[in-house]
Amino acid sequence: MRYYLSLGSNLGEREQTLREAVRNIEQQIGTVTRCSSFYYSEPWGFESQNGFCNICCELETAMAPEQVLAATQAIERALGRTHKSVNGHYSDRTIDIDIIQAFDELGKEISVLTPTLTIPHPLWQERDFVKVPLQEIQ
Repeated sequence: MRYYLSLGSNLGEREQTLREAVRNIEQQIGTVTRCSSFYYSEPWGFESQNGFCNICCELETAMAPEQVLAATQAIERALGRTHKSVNGHYSDRTIDIDIIQAFDELGKEISVLTPTLTIPHPLWQERDFVKVPLQEIQ
């Protein structure tokens, strides 16, 4: 399966954290076949003095969407993420990894709607920090 992930960080050594997250994704989930340039943005959905550094990457793996979600959340915790956003309440974070889109082996887009996972990501088209880096690698 092919996934497109969005990664962002606005605390600590942002670029280094994103590089480390990509390394962890390759070690634990699958092959990162493309990665965008860094994209810098203001916080979206909350106020903070800490700007974000964002990237998107393309991932090839045999894992099912729920497995990719569990693995990316484990990577977030390992890199210092202490809590997820709840009910649209966002806050500063060392790392955030979102599954934006998923495609099967034939290139057909996959939709997932469960209590814990929605693919495609419901807000990605409203966010330049996802759209711009994603366009770079698609």
